[in-house]
Amino acid sequence: MTRFVVVGGGIVGLAVAHRLLTDRPEDSVTVVEKEAGWAAHQTGHNSGVIHAGVYYKPGSLKATLCKAGSASMVEFCKEQGLAYDICGKLIVATDESELPRLQDLHQRSVANGLPVKLIGQAEAAEYEPHVAAVAALHVASTGIVDFGAVCRRIAELLAEGGADLRTETEVTAIRQRAGGVVVTTTKGEIIADVLINCAGLHADRISRMAGVDTPVRIVPFRGEYYELTPQRRDLVKGLIYPVPDPQFPFLGVHLTKMIDGTVHAGPNAVLATAREGYSWGKISPRDVWDEVTYSGLWALARKHYRYGLTEVHRSLSRKKFAASLARLVPVLTGEDIVPAGAGVRAQAIRPDGGLVDDFLIVEAERQVHVLNAPSPAATSSFEIAKHIVSRLPADLAA
Repeated sequence: MTRFVVVGGGIVGLAVAHRLLTDRPEDSVTVVEKEAGWAAHQTGHNSGVIHAGVYYKPGSLKATLCKAGSASMVEFCKEQGLAYDICGKLIVATDESELPRLQDLHQRSVANGLPVKLIGQAEAAEYEPHVAAVAALHVASTGIVDFGAVCRRIAELLAEGGADLRTETEVTAIRQRAGGVVVTTTKGEIIADVLINCAGLHADRISRMAGVDTPVRIVPFRGEYYELTPQRRDLVKGLIYPVPDPQFPFLGVHLTKMIDGTVHAGPNAVLATAREGYSWGKISPRDVWDEVTYSGLWALARKHYRYGLTEVHRSLSRKKFAASLARLVPVLTGEDIVPAGAGVRAQAIRPDGGLVDDFLIVEAERQVHVLNAPSPAATSSFEIAKHIVSRLPADLAA
């Protein structure tokens, strides 16, 4: 019997544990999560989109695992009776200058084998009557779900399957030993044959704790959301996204119908002052020190400082935020939106300032570290888990 310990109770960690129990029922699985519940950070604060895989380089892990993950996520929801909606999405060009980028996105989508269609202004209005579009890409397979509910159901299945689930259990040290690892937590030691690190915002710290020379640093970016007031929700039928500019690191603000019927707008992206910094007032001296002493962040800032200033301005101004939304739906004003919380994206950055634009999974002896798993990781979670578990040797017992 092989003893596995999975660090992190977000959707990737839970999916990995679920896959281990499914594929290796003779082995033991322990999941440790420092919070009191599951999906407390990235998973529980995201926009709930089941992504199709439009944006990702063909052949990349993101492209292949997202497409497959979209299907497996829907299948899981069907099997478990969880609410979801394949509502489709429009990526809209709001002026002629964006048409070449829209065409490029269409070609990438086709290369990724996705059901997409380039449409004109009139057809775009059939999907979204209030949208401003000279043209659009309709992505039929995009959907929405509550990933927190998905996590809670996975946790129930893990408990039924005999997994050892430990919340409020923070990892404080990891040491290697012959044939495995010893994971020290706030609630005692766990002896395991294999460590799988799915710690999200703290994944790089866990890997360094385990003695792995991590090639990146996690830098937190806060994604700030508004939502439409109840009387204006009918302005958006599904998902409306801008055409992304490849010069910039994030997609830009967009409009997303949620599974509960609300419509979220955002996210605005600003550098967070804590890895779990969901507001400007949350400051972690340790996290700030990690940021300001990291050469990779300074290199990124030099390249994108104008973009960063724009994001900060929009963060501080509802009027500016509403103006960005009005490029997509012109009738929207600042009176139509109210604050709706925030999430924090764990973005891996290389020392040269480059953003890691694919999933990054580093393997070491008896260790696996998921070091970059931002969006579309929730969509792809079951496939990320399958990818990790399929690469494990059959017998890893000490």
